[in-house]
Amino acid sequence: MKFFIDTAEIEEIKSLSELGLVDGVTTNPTLIYKSGKDFREVIKEISSIVKGPISAEVTSIKSQDMIDQGIELAKISNNIVVKVPLTADGLIACKKLSSSNIKVNVTLCFSASQALLAGKLGATYISPFIGRLDDIGTPGLNLIKDIVNIYNIHKQDIKTEVLAASIRSPLQVSQVASAGAHVATIPPNIIYQMIKHPLTDVGLATFMNDWKKTGQKF
Repeated sequence: MKFFIDTAEIEEIKSLSELGLVDGVTTNPTLIYKSGKDFREVIKEISSIVKGPISAEVTSIKSQDMIDQGIELAKISNNIVVKVPLTADGLIACKKLSSSNIKVNVTLCFSASQALLAGKLGATYISPFIGRLDDIGTPGLNLIKDIVNIYNIHKQDIKTEVLAASIRSPLQVSQVASAGAHVATIPPNIIYQMIKHPLTDVGLATFMNDWKKTGQKF
């Protein structure tokens, strides 16, 4: 499974890239706002660091505006993926951009039927938001399983990859991987939580202490 990093913070992207854990990056207007940087400039800067897909989201709710913005965003770098919302206008934009060989990430997906539409219209990625479903008492993981199942049944016609979004914990990352998601987009803090385990720390401390007792030097 590929790991996309859900952030617009350049230093976070650089640090995780050095670990070899960044297959791509996803951004949204909220993350751009938190970065405090110019939208186009931050996307351009990310593209200079990351060679994998970088999702940049449109800022309109009208289909033609989304299409126009998507065309402009795609000019920033050849690895830009245009992010559009799962609305009627967003689906129109998805179809048009995909037909023009521009990769599209359809975001804010909350049902398998929505995902089916996006797949039919040529989306490169579908982004089901599992954490937000969990927040309202609906198991988000079930949505990943349903979409993966539908896409697998219709894999001759649907090439869309399932990009699990709104990840809230390391457990959810392993769960969506087990469910067959192609990608998980993960906040940096969750990546670092995945690395850490108390038993790893205890075991390492024991090994280092015992090594000192040998009196040897490497």
